[in-house]
Amino acid sequence: MKSVGRLEIDMKKQPEVTEKTRQVFVDVFCDLYCKKPIEKISIQEITNKAGYNRSTFYQYFSDIYELLAFVENDVLDYISPKDNRGEAEISDLVALYDEKGTYLNALLGDFGSNRFVERLKACVPLEDKNISLSENNQLTPYLYEFHISTVLSLFRLWQRRGKDIPLNELLALIIKLVRVEQMY
Repeated sequence: MKSVGRLEIDMKKQPEVTEKTRQVFVDVFCDLYCKKPIEKISIQEITNKAGYNRSTFYQYFSDIYELLAFVENDVLDYISPKDNRGEAEISDLVALYDEKGTYLNALLGDFGSNRFVERLKACVPLEDKNISLSENNQLTPYLYEFHISTVLSLFRLWQRRGKDIPLNELLALIIKLVRVEQMY
């Protein structure tokens, strides 16, 4: 966050206003990033849609790429294990989509980056009581890629379709698909 002098003091006095303002910029950015590549998004467009001026934007972010990094890191920080189990589980993806679905729609959308997808995959090893991969099989990297890509794609489709099936049905489908694949 960039701020100096009086602005920095004001931002510390009103953290709820600061967070609300930052969230408006994030939400507008995510909405735009769903519709066009980052290179076509301007700070002026973000600030116009957000209802703030450019100087307010610069209090929070130095440029659009810093805003993108903030959104990506917020998602990755959210999915990082919050306890000592060491790795994330599918249930963590459920919570992630519930809390950060807007972010994920933008980041995993048509204009998102493969770099973010790879970073996300690295944070979401498939460690779930219903899904397991043998570490000693030479096909494991391929199976893992299939698993995580399928899970992310199904959650993405579910989100885009407005969560049109109950979550427990989506999870049952994921587990069923993975079990069928494990038979080979």
